[in-house]
Amino acid sequence: MIASGSVRDYHKDPFIVIWEVTRACALKCLHCRAEAQYRPDPRQLTFEEGKRLLDQIAELNHPLCVFTGGDPLMRPDLFELARYAIAEKKLSLSITPSATPKVTRTAVEKAKEAGLSRWAFSLDGSCADIHDHFRGTRGSFTMTMRGIGYLREAGIPIQINTTVSQYNLHDLAQIAERVKEMQAVLWSVFFLVPTGRAMEKDMISPAQHEEVMRWLYELQQRMPFGIKATEAPHYRRVILQEQRKKRDGEENKATAGVRRTTDALGRAPKGVNDGDGFVFISHTGEVYPSGFLPLACGNIREKSLADIYRGSTVMQQLRNKSLLKGKCGVCEFKTVCGGSRARAFALTGDYLESDPYCVHVPQDWKGERRNAEGC
Repeated sequence: MIASGSVRDYHKDPFIVIWEVTRACALKCLHCRAEAQYRPDPRQLTFEEGKRLLDQIAELNHPLCVFTGGDPLMRPDLFELARYAIAEKKLSLSITPSATPKVTRTAVEKAKEAGLSRWAFSLDGSCADIHDHFRGTRGSFTMTMRGIGYLREAGIPIQINTTVSQYNLHDLAQIAERVKEMQAVLWSVFFLVPTGRAMEKDMISPAQHEEVMRWLYELQQRMPFGIKATEAPHYRRVILQEQRKKRDGEENKATAGVRRTTDALGRAPKGVNDGDGFVFISHTGEVYPSGFLPLACGNIREKSLADIYRGSTVMQQLRNKSLLKGKCGVCEFKTVCGGSRARAFALTGDYLESDPYCVHVPQDWKGERRNAEGC
């Protein structure tokens, strides 16, 4: 299993691998990356193909592994795959099922027996009105609360995923209190990328991104659960800036503080970004830099996961921060941040362009603009 605190070479091995085990799901979430469907795709990886994929994942220095969807519980062989991943391949495994009637006490007990490291539920509102609207299904909030009760009974660590949008920005503080009440170990806050069903109009503004991240930093100081930001690598820049304020500019200590953010919660000891410490495999075996960056780099039915991750031109470019353009290219924080490559691609069509939703203006960028204006 992955060693706590280890720093791996992301050019060789990812820190986390996400496998979309199925695209089938009973919900109709407004922001769904997968544009999930009610029935399994007949092309999805078979049980034997799934086992071979897990073999290949383990060979990448045992990264953290997540089964996602769709709804993983729509796969009848889910727990057989989980047992193989955990017992045979010694992988640390989490799953992210949807809150549907399939989340039963029996399903939770099977997850416990398989040795699951963590179960993640999505909570996009502190009450049924907000959450159910976002999830597109009445009763989803009630089923989420019921499922969390089963997890607490079974003693399975709980992770809560929340996607920040125009629909729940006002409710984040109340969601955080819910996360505390649930005794979750980690709150994973997703910053919306307009891909799949999600649209740019659903996103909060760049200034609001900054406000939320600074609020998350302050929240982390007083909450018992961990906080992780997804598709917001600039949260690491915010942490550095806030730590520097509090430590009178002791940059070395601040940087070390961020890079030591590693633990049983599964947070990386150094920055993870799309294709750089992170890799996503679709239900049909297509390999992507992340689930939010829809650039297929190969298929595990044709080439090994290691060859794709290490050798794909797109993946290699994403790991080369010298190729970043615009503000991101001259930013003093690019090695710990690098901007959301998925958001840059979704909004500009270029995965190496600046993240349009970052408000930070690098010192070198100010100089470049002054030179361009002849000042």
